[in-house]
Amino acid sequence: MLCLFCAIARAQVPTENSLLWEITGPGLSKPSYLFGTIHLICPTDFSLSDSLKSTLSRTQQVALEMDMDDPGMMAGMMKTMNMAAGNELKKLVTEQEYQRLDRFFKDSVHVGLAMFERAKPFVLMGPLFSSVLDCQPESYEMRLVEMAGKQKSEVIGIETLEEQMAIFDTIPYKDQAKMLLTLIDSLPSARKEFKTLVALYKAQNINELYRMTLKSEFGMEGNEEVMLFARNRKWVPRIGRIATEKPTFFAVGAAHLGGEKGVIALLRKEGYRVRAMK
Repeated sequence: MLCLFCAIARAQVPTENSLLWEITGPGLSKPSYLFGTIHLICPTDFSLSDSLKSTLSRTQQVALEMDMDDPGMMAGMMKTMNMAAGNELKKLVTEQEYQRLDRFFKDSVHVGLAMFERAKPFVLMGPLFSSVLDCQPESYEMRLVEMAGKQKSEVIGIETLEEQMAIFDTIPYKDQAKMLLTLIDSLPSARKEFKTLVALYKAQNINELYRMTLKSEFGMEGNEEVMLFARNRKWVPRIGRIATEKPTFFAVGAAHLGGEKGVIALLRKEGYRVRAMK
């Protein structure tokens, strides 16, 4: 029975290299679609296929991880970005480490750490990505919001901003600060890793992308359950409910798609047919 269970679990794992998937099955009168994004990427590596544009035009709404079209998003971010219980970055690192971080932010982001003193350290990773990418990055999510607006499709979120920001209260703040220091101290390694991730993304190899993301020392290692697996389990029933209401174009980080605990495998376990598209 155990061997049979393992075989069934493996059978649900996607084997095709694709970022775009069609969802059909129980309760769905029309297909919905699932697309794997990479949240930030250099413009030279950014592309939207004709197939993606075509499937988007056949849907009535776009569902991102969060509602990026919400006019209250910035105000919500300001309310949820700070650490709990009056924590401050200076309490999480040594004075020397703090000075190193402050100097790096001033040199790279042109802003000192004072305005981010109480922010969850993971929030500070965002501004540093320009240093890792060495370019002014493009966003798939924002481009999809733009395209949805042109075809008058509603943009919604699979989870709320509050839910996403609460994740960073479950990971010890000191661990987050350590990841921040690791990133600025290992920029050549970070650039090399991200270059490999981009190559896998462009090759649409979601399983290898998933495996490499789990091993990354710049954020995921040791945090797989809260950042990937638990969210995938939470998302699947929501995806099913949203797709039942109207044909939807879902777009989530590509690392959420692959593996036995990924969104595709979980949707298949619920009886949905999830088919790779080119």
